[in-house]
Amino acid sequence: MKVFNLTKQSEIYTSNVYYILGSKNALEDKNTLIDVGRDPAILDVIQNFNSGVGKHKVDQVILTHEHYDHSSLLLEIKKRFNPKVYAFSPFVKGIDQLIKDGDILKAGDEKIEIIHTPGHTNDSICIYCPYSRSIFVGDTPIIITNPSSYEPPFINAYRKLISKKIQTVYPGHGPPLTENISEKILKSFENIY
Repeated sequence: MKVFNLTKQSEIYTSNVYYILGSKNALEDKNTLIDVGRDPAILDVIQNFNSGVGKHKVDQVILTHEHYDHSSLLLEIKKRFNPKVYAFSPFVKGIDQLIKDGDILKAGDEKIEIIHTPGHTNDSICIYCPYSRSIFVGDTPIIITNPSSYEPPFINAYRKLISKKIQTVYPGHGPPLTENISEKILKSFENIY
């Protein structure tokens, strides 16, 4: 799996938009966007990206939640690239299929697991990639450094995260986290009540 942040250089407020390709750009790989953000500059970036010979530029979009900074460009992405769109919330205009906790999909050349993490929003999800030991979290709080109160559904979801082998966290905002992630997640769980 190859991961590219298409909005790393954005000049407007937007979420990270991750473009996932297979390691070899094989025909059976699923070129995937995690969130679409709100920076129209990514449209040309995607169009000009080497995403594999004979392949669709974007096979699918997976939204981590419905907030505008993560989903504003969805209709334009659909119009330009015609991907299948997955989201947990039925209220996002332009989705094709609802996803639920435990669903298994493919992104790039890897199988991924959807983990429903209600807390930031009721429709928040994380996308866990077991082979690469990475997770896309949108705005789900993953590193919690101060004691904080959360609802039981989030606490139960966080228990699932503890059981995963995670080396890299791709957040909705900011750079990837790569240092001592498993230890930080365990410590974070101690700060949840």
